[in-house]
Amino acid sequence: MAFSTLVFPFVFLPVSLILYFVLPKQLKNAALVVCSLVFFAWGTPEYLVLMVLDIAFHYFAGRELALQKARGRSGRFVLVSSVLVNLLLLGFFKYYGFLVDNLNALLGTALRARELPMPIGVSFFTFSLLSYLFDVYRDRAPAARNVLDFSLYVTFFPKLVSGPIVQYAEMEPQLRDHPVTREGFGSGARLFLIGLAKKVLLANTLGTTFYALSALPMTQLSTLSAWLGAVCYALMLYFDFSGYSDMAIGLASMFGFRFGKNFDYPYVSQSITEFWRRWHISLGAWFRDYVYIPCGGSRAGTVRTIANLLLVWLLTGIWHGANWTFLLWGVYYGILLLLEKFVLRRALEHLPGLLRHVLTLLLVLIGWVFFFSSSPAAAFGWIGRMFGSGSALVDATAKYYLAGCWPLLLVGAIGSFPVVSHVGTNLLRRSKAWQAFSVVLFLALLLLCIALMMNDTYSTFLYFQF
Repeated sequence: MAFSTLVFPFVFLPVSLILYFVLPKQLKNAALVVCSLVFFAWGTPEYLVLMVLDIAFHYFAGRELALQKARGRSGRFVLVSSVLVNLLLLGFFKYYGFLVDNLNALLGTALRARELPMPIGVSFFTFSLLSYLFDVYRDRAPAARNVLDFSLYVTFFPKLVSGPIVQYAEMEPQLRDHPVTREGFGSGARLFLIGLAKKVLLANTLGTTFYALSALPMTQLSTLSAWLGAVCYALMLYFDFSGYSDMAIGLASMFGFRFGKNFDYPYVSQSITEFWRRWHISLGAWFRDYVYIPCGGSRAGTVRTIANLLLVWLLTGIWHGANWTFLLWGVYYGILLLLEKFVLRRALEHLPGLLRHVLTLLLVLIGWVFFFSSSPAAAFGWIGRMFGSGSALVDATAKYYLAGCWPLLLVGAIGSFPVVSHVGTNLLRRSKAWQAFSVVLFLALLLLCIALMMNDTYSTFLYFQF
């Protein structure tokens, strides 16, 4: 079930809110668990039993870890075996077909991989389960005693299928007590509407242009078309994913939970390092806390730091999907970050801020080509077209799509910078007239989103595939 389908805001969410506010405090978490399991089963009901077994396995693994540590043992065997179970399940559902295809290509065999539907959000809830194991092992949080509270951490529907990836140590104190305040509910509802508008009004519409251009044969792709497609994809992905994160964080606030932001206007960045501090913050924090720092981070010398950074970005690329392009995408960013940190840092510091910003955006756009391409050859072919390799600079197709989407590109470019948010926030704080007007504005946004949701073809969130 996607947040941007009519059944969610008009059926699922009202029912969930009514149940949550009507039931007594001791049953609220149970109601949220039931609603979350329904939410998960809506997309892949065949995996509901797997989700329940996964929760039970990790609950008892956490209890065993706590018991081992109470007896003065390290609990390392329990941790390693539990992590392996997670990786095997994730590997089976996400990479099984990819491995079989590559074995066939390498060995000339004809093995057949049976296609199975992937559990929705498997990468996200797997990382949540790993966070629980690591936090208990490292004494960042106590092992769960209440199975309902633990089930809520794993399945809580706002974050279940596309994040943000909330670490167990951050959410554990809130599981026992998460009172809803009027301010929290109101700000959460506003954030949900903002995220919905990002997805429906901007991401879906920009996607129309991108998918039309990406469907063209490479021989018909002009330089302007290639750049236009890359820019449309960059804005589409940002508004799609940040929109989902806004909705998830807003929904959590409506139920009394406080999650940190997952995006912080990444396209204002003046370096690749800054970009990845602002883009998908929860994923970056997960790899930092559970991979980079435990491997030594930057404390063990230059060679070890380089190895740790490359490992993190190799894993980040693989995490996103079973395709060589994701691997290349991860290696691409690993190399860029190493160049910034060890080779070009002083030279970049002396460049004007505007030039650093433009250079960063250029490198990010090239990176997104790897991300959306179906194969390395397609990615390099698209990048070649961007830089004029064997194509016309401008053609009638590029002019047609640019004429149709330039207003939306302008709105998207402005919306990807914090100026609108800052102005609106200041007006809300200072002007009662603006507060009244904002109610009308948000109502108009909701009605416009509903109209497009009713007339548009279904468009799921891009990160559901991960």
